[in-house]
Amino acid sequence: MTDFTSLGLSEALLRAIDEQGYKTPTPIQQQAIEPILAGKDVLASAQTGTGKTAAFTLPILEKLSQSTAKTKGRQPVKALILTPTRELAAQIAENVKAYSRYIPIRSLVVFGGVSINPQMMKLRGGVDVLIATPGRLLDLEHQNAVDLSRVEVLVLDEADRMLDMGFIHDIRRVISKLPKKRQNLLFSATFSKEITGLANSLLNNPVSISVAPKNSAAESVDQYVHLVDKKRKTELLSHLIGLENWPQVLIFTRTKHGANKLAEHLNADGIKSAAIHGNKSQGARTRALADFKDGKLKALVATDIAARGLDIDQLPYVVNFELPQVAEDYVHRIGRTGRAAATGKAISLVCVDEHGLLADIERLLKREIPRLALEGYDPDPSIKAAPLHKKPKNNAPRRSGGRADIRGKDNRNSSRRDSDSEGKESGRNKNKENYRNKEGSRTGKLGPRRSRKNDEGSDNQSPWSKARKEF
Repeated sequence: MTDFTSLGLSEALLRAIDEQGYKTPTPIQQQAIEPILAGKDVLASAQTGTGKTAAFTLPILEKLSQSTAKTKGRQPVKALILTPTRELAAQIAENVKAYSRYIPIRSLVVFGGVSINPQMMKLRGGVDVLIATPGRLLDLEHQNAVDLSRVEVLVLDEADRMLDMGFIHDIRRVISKLPKKRQNLLFSATFSKEITGLANSLLNNPVSISVAPKNSAAESVDQYVHLVDKKRKTELLSHLIGLENWPQVLIFTRTKHGANKLAEHLNADGIKSAAIHGNKSQGARTRALADFKDGKLKALVATDIAARGLDIDQLPYVVNFELPQVAEDYVHRIGRTGRAAATGKAISLVCVDEHGLLADIERLLKREIPRLALEGYDPDPSIKAAPLHKKPKNNAPRRSGGRADIRGKDNRNSSRRDSDSEGKESGRNKNKENYRNKEGSRTGKLGPRRSRKNDEGSDNQSPWSKARKEF
């Protein structure tokens, strides 16, 4: 049986690994560490919970620890790890810190939703490994707070989620700031045409690694579907938690409002709960997640923004209170349980409106999910399905809150804002001068704001028409 000592890692890293309780490398670690150490590009398909973070961070740390090159002045970033969400970025940063405990490597995590100034100050001291969300990284680069011209290794983690959230243009902008000669590592739990296209343009003769069938769920997760009327979902969920005395459960909803409402209902039923989503401050999200990990909360209600990066030891249950609009997101959601060789259970509460979404998920998994039935909660056959918003084409424009949204308020564009663009306040502040005309008066996006004095002589012209002409 392969162990970590056979993978070419130094004694310092092996010591840190041992302290984390790792004894035997997972399949993705066995297959990825050696080619990454050899400097090859890697395209890896791995489900969440398979140990893929260690699969790329360990060899990166090993390579950087062996580097003897020293630079004068500020230490440039040598390894850049891009992630779609704050939670995932924070989780990777914790792992990097733990693994690099006995080697002289400096790491930093940066994301939006918090003040940019402390991040700029830490970057001035020099960083070897930078973990970042795309929007905040570009803000820092625009302010000359980070030097990306010396990056040796680029990692795109959860690449499918980044593309799903609309980060493709930011990713390309980041890549344009990097040196052409570098090592590229792309990790994704699911693969689509967009991911394949990105890989073809980014990777150079990559080593392809797949530790599970594409777009599949972990075998360690027992999956079930409970058919129930929409209005009785909350009642059934509280009953299930109490009936089997679930110790902890992570619950996914489609919208932020739905997450807040469900958490309130559960708390009213005596089930201590909290909601986590993009509208929550970073402090509130961090506290809720910490309380859940510490066992202070029995239920954590989340939107898909939190489906990645939530690494909770021995999480026994995941519930899809509402099915996701995108079938691949189902794989990411249930991947929060059954991690690191543990077992878990995923239960989906499905109303008549969601039968089409369930069919899409089962088509993706290439199998039918077993049905559960609980006496007294059978769906009413007289209830007709209400239409759901149609999924837009890949190239169709998406407007926040518009008809093209396929996830209600948690659509792809808003997910991107939730995860990262709260950190772009600084960009807006520094560009305020662009909103002033030659006379120094403030302007809106469509042109100068009209004063009351100007209104009087407008000849009844529409203010928006006049603004467009002036623009």
